[in-house]
Amino acid sequence: MPASATARPGVRPRSTRFTGRAAILVLVLAVLTVSYASSLRAYLQQRSHIEDLKSQIAERQASINALEREKRRWEDPAYVRAQARERFGYLLPGETGFEVIGPDGRPLEPQATLSDVEDVIKEMPTPWWTSAWDSMELAGNPPPPREEPADLVDGTKADGATRE
Repeated sequence: MPASATARPGVRPRSTRFTGRAAILVLVLAVLTVSYASSLRAYLQQRSHIEDLKSQIAERQASINALEREKRRWEDPAYVRAQARERFGYLLPGETGFEVIGPDGRPLEPQATLSDVEDVIKEMPTPWWTSAWDSMELAGNPPPPREEPADLVDGTKADGATRE
């Protein structure tokens, strides 16, 4: 006879359901998983924060290096003179400075070329008093009358009229 067919007195057959010990074991594993997951999440956040801080440090170090280079440039007197001429329009003794004003009323950039200046001059409208003065000069000094075309050989004028 098979062993399963015989029943022992006082022993209950095992059931396939969870026992109390298995439930406690599952609960402990769940708690451990949650605690490890939260610890892992905190660890990953801290690593990300550290990487962000490292990148900020690198950016600021690059900025510091650029500022130090700029500071060294300002120690050169030729650079200072060039910046004074460019930024503030300083001139050396004997030089004559001028500024070209654009149509918007602002000065043109120092890097403007002669063609830019000519374009501004062409775009500038003439003031009203210029046309009024030109009209007065024309009234006081009229242009000489145009001469009539000379007669042609056969007696007709250039406009086709005949001479009488």
